[in-house]
Amino acid sequence: MSSSQTFEEESKLIQTSANFEFWRKVGLITGGTLLSINMLAISVVTGGLLGLFVSFRNLPQLRQIRNFVPAETTYIYDIKGKLLVGLHGEANRKFVSLDKISPHLKRAVLASEDNYFYSHPGIDPGGIGRAALVNWSAGSVQEGGSTITMQLVKNLFLSRERALSRKIAEAVLAIRLEHILSKDKILEMYLNQVYWGHNNYGAETSAQSYFNKSAQNLTLAESAMMAGLIQAPEKFSPFVDKNLAIQKQRQVLKRMLELKWITKQEYDDALQQPIKLGRIKSFAASVFPDVTNAVSQELIQKFGRDAVLKGGMRVQTTVNSDLQTIAEGTIKKWHKTLKGQGLNNNQIALVAIDPRTQFVKTLVGGVDAKKSEFNRATQALRQPGSAFKPFVYYTAFASGKFTPNTTVLDSPVTYPDGDKSYSPRNYDNSFKGAMPIRTALALSRNVPAVRLGKAVGMNNVIKTCRILGITSPMEPVSSLPLGAIGVTPMEMASAYATFANYGWRSSPTLISRVTNSSGDLLLDNTPKPRLVLDSWASATILDVLQSAVKEGTGRGAALNRPVAGKTGTTTAEKDIWFIGTVPQLTTAIWVGRDDNGQLADGATGGGMVSPIWRDFMQKALKNVPVENFKSASQFARPKPGKKQK
Repeated sequence: MSSSQTFEEESKLIQTSANFEFWRKVGLITGGTLLSINMLAISVVTGGLLGLFVSFRNLPQLRQIRNFVPAETTYIYDIKGKLLVGLHGEANRKFVSLDKISPHLKRAVLASEDNYFYSHPGIDPGGIGRAALVNWSAGSVQEGGSTITMQLVKNLFLSRERALSRKIAEAVLAIRLEHILSKDKILEMYLNQVYWGHNNYGAETSAQSYFNKSAQNLTLAESAMMAGLIQAPEKFSPFVDKNLAIQKQRQVLKRMLELKWITKQEYDDALQQPIKLGRIKSFAASVFPDVTNAVSQELIQKFGRDAVLKGGMRVQTTVNSDLQTIAEGTIKKWHKTLKGQGLNNNQIALVAIDPRTQFVKTLVGGVDAKKSEFNRATQALRQPGSAFKPFVYYTAFASGKFTPNTTVLDSPVTYPDGDKSYSPRNYDNSFKGAMPIRTALALSRNVPAVRLGKAVGMNNVIKTCRILGITSPMEPVSSLPLGAIGVTPMEMASAYATFANYGWRSSPTLISRVTNSSGDLLLDNTPKPRLVLDSWASATILDVLQSAVKEGTGRGAALNRPVAGKTGTTTAEKDIWFIGTVPQLTTAIWVGRDDNGQLADGATGGGMVSPIWRDFMQKALKNVPVENFKSASQFARPKPGKKQK
């Protein structure tokens, strides 16, 4: 169809619509003088439309509206579907189909805004005439005379300036839109598009905010109150002035009664029904800020900010809300306990990962996410100290040249280190002589770890770290085995989880899957594990780390089940750690200060962090069956000289 043909047909429609019988049925004002004024207004508007059609050939191409996607809120859920937060820009909106909106709300909106909606062709000259008369009588703008279709095209395509040209453009676009979409589709778009106050756009999010229920379940009384908000949402909001909101509600109910859309009994019942308000949910705080902030950052990196704030994504995280609640409670409790022990200004971070999937089950980035958005679990690069040593010992086992019973020396040694020399020392400044690797790691002796690192090659230790996902800069210096690098608790938890899965690894993630609001899959993080480490060496390091808990520095983390873990304490007690695992859950806990100052003289991972780990894990594993780690004998031992994976 040509543009000129379209305009010609639309012109005929306006002329046909303007017959007296139509206005006789539509008009509410009767009587000679009033009718004359009404018809005069109609004639002016109709004539203006006909005369200005040609001037609006550059209006938006409405046929594209079939593909229109409104800005929608992105919702983030836990692994079981519990809502954690909604992310949105200005528009907090959840699009729902017309059949998911209460019939009461549909009728209430039509009664309040456009009761001839299903009769008119997009414009209602009778309504415009009545509005003109009311405005003329009042000496100011009291009514707009816009149909629902006109309001929709104004919201979607036009500015909000009060000008005759914009009003005519509304009318032209409204008539065009009625040719393209059905009445039901127009009403559906309107009810999902209209602004209801407090950053709520559309019926669904508005119903959730005002009455804490779906738009599908609104009562007549609630629907009438919502319909009364449309003209001035913040003014008539029951959160602002409940009495004024009730007055508007009564006006809507009265109009519905006049139209005979409700009975007198329904009218009386609605007036008597108590209104129980919900709460404003736009920009509501997250249930678990550490989790949802990390998830939103990952989403923005992958999809872009606009897609996240307007794209209506449905994001299922890997986090278990019950575990998250336990973790946050544990951190708050032990923050106070450590403060009482002299560890002032302490911060604590915790990450727990399922080693079988690398799904993050809980993440706590600090003592109070409301006071600080800095996520120490994913963003803080802190020295792991002796918690780094298992990477050295794994490398030794993977070389095929060492076993837990291999003897190493805990005796004075000096290495050239650039222009200087380096002489490693133990935490207690003593030396214990020859001992098995198992004992050296269990007691966290520094000198044997450095000697072993030299024996297997520091570059091979770095290679192990890279395979495990540790990205911080590393140099093959003599002190590397003692953890003089920056790592995050997330990196440490993921690395130990790979040991706990016998060398099988997927990328750690907080996101399980992402869909759009229609259910189309956008991202699927179903685990795709790869064997990245030697399984025998991984099982062997787990075996030795069990000794560290049973009889070494990690005794404070012992549970009534097999536990493999390692403490970490850095020079001057600035960072203290415990990373431990059972076959079903790996947890890393870090304690330190944001200013990188000393926690307290004598603060250690074994003395102060392993009890925190034990407290959390006891609660987290309450209903989880006891499992044993696999024995290294179930895997083939690597042959000496075999290259790492």
